Order: sequence, then structure tokens, then C-alpha cells
Amino acid sequence: MQFTANQIATLLNGYVEGDPDVLVNQLAKIEEGKEGALAFLSNPKYEHFLYETKASAVIINQDFQLVKPVETSLIRVKDAYSAFSELLRIYDQLRNERSGIEQPSFLHESARVGEDLYLGAFSYIGRDVVIGDQVKIYPQVYIGDGVTIGNNTVIYPGVRIYYDSKIGDHVILHSGVIIGSDGFGFAPQNDGSYAKVPQIGNVIIENNVEVGANTVIDRATLGSTIIRQGVKLDNLIQIAHNVEIGANTVAAAQTGISGSTKIGENVVLGGQVGVVGHIQVAAGSQIQAQSGVNRSIGLENKKWGGTPAMPYNSNLRSHVIYGKLPALEQRVAELEARLKALDNENR
Repeated sequence: MQFTANQIATLLNGYVEGDPDVLVNQLAKIEEGKEGALAFLSNPKYEHFLYETKASAVIINQDFQLVKPVETSLIRVKDAYSAFSELLRIYDQLRNERSGIEQPSFLHESARVGEDLYLGAFSYIGRDVVIGDQVKIYPQVYIGDGVTIGNNTVIYPGVRIYYDSKIGDHVILHSGVIIGSDGFGFAPQNDGSYAKVPQIGNVIIENNVEVGANTVIDRATLGSTIIRQGVKLDNLIQIAHNVEIGANTVAAAQTGISGSTKIGENVVLGGQVGVVGHIQVAAGSQIQAQSGVNRSIGLENKKWGGTPAMPYNSNLRSHVIYGKLPALEQRVAELEARLKALDNENR
């Protein structure tokens, strides 16, 4: 697709400084821009590239002051970063435009689907499934019986959604995501074996949630595992049975949350954070990467780090002390030797 600088400016509520009819057909970083490319500048560290770039047009802030002439056409907008992000969203939407039901695929006769469904080949839609409008289901997706999916949700290839799961509007599930697998429930027996505890609850994912590739969200033993609206989960995350994650919480890759734990709103979990079961993490908590949370956090909007997790600044001070331990050990040994020598002299 090809657009003029003026068309882009109109879309972004901006204006062109330079040739309004210059054509662009691709998006690029400013340092890699070439003829036909559209780039943007928002970080001052990259300003020098503006005077060197071969991109046909560059999006910049309205109040940006040039220090020397440029060869490119400028599209001035209120916020260059936000404007370019909007272009990326539109470009991604156009690139992934799909429609219709591809064959072979299976759609149970009892399933109800909304308008403009895209169903990719080799997908399976079970009985009594309800799918909203403008939903995109890519190839090789499994959707079990009784699942409901809201409007404008995107389900990428290889996703598995077990029975009775409820998915909201504007949800994105990336490849390999599994929703509603059994929770890790086993009862120890007298002979040392384990008896499986049936997991008969479900998973509820509210609106505007994004779940990264190969993340697993287990179904509840009873009741629901709940992911509240606006939550963003990275790749390779494990959410156990009966967990509840509060609105607008984010978790980085390889985080694991054990069963029945409640995570508050607007919590930030760094990569490889581990959280034990049956505790609560207060709203606004920020947990440093690789921390282990082994007890409830009751104070809101605090930073934590370490294993076991402690207040962030205390954890930093502890690491400083850890680094000094070898020197402290040597000093103690020297002091012990001196005391021993003094003791021998006084005998």
C-alpha cells in the first residue's frame, strides 16, 4: 500500500512541512530510513539521524526546532511517538485482515457466531460455543464446548481453550496459549501415591487482556480463575488454579503464580517472579525480577525484591553487604588471630 505524506498527516491530525505529495509505502526506524519509508523522531538522542536519513517522510513533534536543513518531508503532530504507534496499529490491522471460514475446519452446528468471523483452517469449534463480532481465529485453534468469546478478540494459531472458559472483548491470545487446563490438584494418599482432584471450575478473562505466547492459565478447582480487565501477560507464564489477577496488572516472562493467590490492581511483576499460593499481593506493588514472594504483601504501591521478597531498598542494602562478606570474613579471621596472639602473650 502507498500513501502520500499529506494523507498520513490528515490521518494523524498533523500537517506537512515539505513535499505533501511524496509517497511512502513502508515504516522504518529513522536510522534505517530509505526512499519510500516513513519514520519518526521522538527521542532527542536520535535527532542527528533526522539530518542524515534517506526516509521520504519523518513524523516529528509540532514544537520541534530544526538546527539545520533536512532533505525529508516532515509530518508535524502533537506527539510523534503516539502518532507513530497509532500508525503501527493501523498497519498491523490491515496486514492481518482476514475474513470468512476456511476449510477444512469444524464448526459445531450448535455454535453461535457473530458478524465478520474469520475462522482459519484446521480449527475446531465445539458445541454451544458463542463467538462475538469481528473475531479472528487463526488456523489450528481448539475451542472446547461451552466457551464464550467476546467481540474483536484475536486468537492466534495453536491456541487451546478448554470447555466453559469465558473470554471478553478485545482480547489477544498469542500462539501456544492454553486456557482452562486442569489446575495442579492432587490429594496425597496413605500409600504415598496421589489421587487427582477433579478441576471443575473455569477461567474468566475480562476485556482488553493480552496473553503472550505459550502462557498457561489453569481452570479453577471450584469457581473461577479470573484475569481482570487490562491485564498484560508476557510469554511463558504459569497462572495456577483459582488465581485472581487485578485490573491493569502486568507480568513479565517466566513468572509463576501459585493456586488461590490474589494479585491486586496495577501490580508489576518482573521476569521470573515466583509467588506462593493462598496469599494476597496489594495493589500497586512492584516486584523485582527473580524475586520470590512467600507471604502476603499488605502495603500498597511499594517496591519489593529478593528471595524471600523484602522492601526494595532493604534488598539493595543487603546485596551491598553480601558483596562485602569476603572482606568481612578476612577481617574477622585477622582479629581472631590478633586476639589469640595477645592471649598467648599474657600467659
